[in-house]
Amino acid sequence: MDGSYSPGRSPSAIQDFREARQRAGLRELLARLTGRSVALLSYDDVLRRLRPTGSAEVGLREIPLDAIAGSVGRSLDFTRDFLPRRDSDEERWSRVRAAVADPAGAGLPPIRVYQIGEAYFVIDGHHRVSVARQMGANEIEAYVTEVRTKVPLSADVSPDDLILVTEYSEFLEHTQLDQTRPNADLRVSEPGASRPIEEHIRVYQQQLAEARGVPVTVEAAADEWYDQVYLPVIGAVRELGLLRDFPDLTEADLYLLVSEHRSALEEALGWTIKPEVGASDLAARQADRRGPAVARAGRRLLAAVVPEGFKDGPAPGQWRARKLAARYGDRLFADILVPVSGEPAGWYALEQALVVAEREQAQLHGLHVVASEAQRESEAALATRAHFNERCAAAGLAGSLAIEAGDVAGVICKRAALTDLVVLNLSYPPAPQALARLGSGFRAIIHRCPRPVLAVPEPWPAPGRMLLAYDGSPKAREALFVAAYLGETWKASVTVVTILEGGAATTTTLAYAREYLEMHEVKAGYLELEGGPAAALILKAAEQDQSDLIAIGGYGATPVVDIVIGSAVDQVLRESRRPMLICR
Repeated sequence: MDGSYSPGRSPSAIQDFREARQRAGLRELLARLTGRSVALLSYDDVLRRLRPTGSAEVGLREIPLDAIAGSVGRSLDFTRDFLPRRDSDEERWSRVRAAVADPAGAGLPPIRVYQIGEAYFVIDGHHRVSVARQMGANEIEAYVTEVRTKVPLSADVSPDDLILVTEYSEFLEHTQLDQTRPNADLRVSEPGASRPIEEHIRVYQQQLAEARGVPVTVEAAADEWYDQVYLPVIGAVRELGLLRDFPDLTEADLYLLVSEHRSALEEALGWTIKPEVGASDLAARQADRRGPAVARAGRRLLAAVVPEGFKDGPAPGQWRARKLAARYGDRLFADILVPVSGEPAGWYALEQALVVAEREQAQLHGLHVVASEAQRESEAALATRAHFNERCAAAGLAGSLAIEAGDVAGVICKRAALTDLVVLNLSYPPAPQALARLGSGFRAIIHRCPRPVLAVPEPWPAPGRMLLAYDGSPKAREALFVAAYLGETWKASVTVVTILEGGAATTTTLAYAREYLEMHEVKAGYLELEGGPAAALILKAAEQDQSDLIAIGGYGATPVVDIVIGSAVDQVLRESRRPMLICR
């Protein structure tokens, strides 16, 4: 026992004990005030919760005193930092303290501990640990027995943490993911959060069983769920930097947060939202909240006072960066947004979208914008939804239509971020007058939309011949990216037109487009034109080429400049009867 190692007690050792007891009393008072436990963990309680899988003698070694988290049989006698809590320990504690201070003493024998993960539990030597900590030591000699569990403990584990560890241990017991996916880490930060994840796995298990017509074990379902559902979400979480935005959450927490956000979007819109799209939307919303309150208030004020026509959208290239992986291994336009007005000409966009969706095996997301919340359930709005669904069903394609209230351009741009392409009916192209351009909803969409816009004056077949107007600008490079995809995947014929006169293009501009398309094994024709306005030359080239589609970068200048001086994009929109793909 600890008291047998000392030749006797000393007044200074007794004084040290009483000071340690006072500090223990203060710790307990603060614990009651703050609600934070200062108790040692009970080894028996931990073992019952974690269900050990084996043990092994490690032998004698130095262990860090700060990593001693609990006790075998004496968890109520000391605080977490091993201050004595009982006056009756005075004699034994002071004898150990005197033995440590005795220069003629032979020293104290090593303590004995169990180790679970990084945490240690004292079997024998509690007073030696207490004295060593009060004397400022960092380590102590110990005979160590390692106890293996499914979930290892951290050195700073607390009683509250133990609840999480217990739940995670039970989760692993049910799913066996620690055996089949040993690198998986699905720990959560709040008690009870492991249960929704387990429920996700059980739902996935039922889906697999229904699809295969045979029972599927929970363990087998957990394997597939981890690979096919969980990892894609976590990949998006990491790519979007959501761990930076939510520093107090784990990856498993963010999986649940993204899943909840995605479900809320699906319920609100009636659309099927992909996990990575839900993660992207969550990241965008969080980015808008990020930063000092003054900056956020400034953005809201700016949004309130700047007219719609003067607002600009995201920087060029963001959508392309996200879709680069799909460019080489999947469909580029997996989700297509189709705003419809309900008017007869307004269905041209859906007809064109059905053509694209059939080629891309895409999902169609219809959008009908009404002026007020009261009109969302109006007879006209519901009839528009029914007609949309009928058209999709007749074409054998998946589609659903959401009805939302608000500003048409604003709602379209907001919902476009959940998709890959916006197909719009071009009933009212931007007018030539500056004041009319300021109020053009179509122009506002092109400026602010975060996705490519396919403007449809009237429906055409799938593009077999495509004209790319290329001036080397960042937005034109986005159009080049799409043209390369359509040329390679759809086998569309591509003609690249560069206007040399009065623009940013030079004789080297076409060389870049040629090199890019050749790298993607797309055969194309190339034209360098001059001798007239850019829009007129583009329209003439499309006519001579018999193009089915004109692809072009969006407005090159700021909204203010474009509104004042006009744009070649506006003129092509006004005069062409061909679909026009506008990229940013």
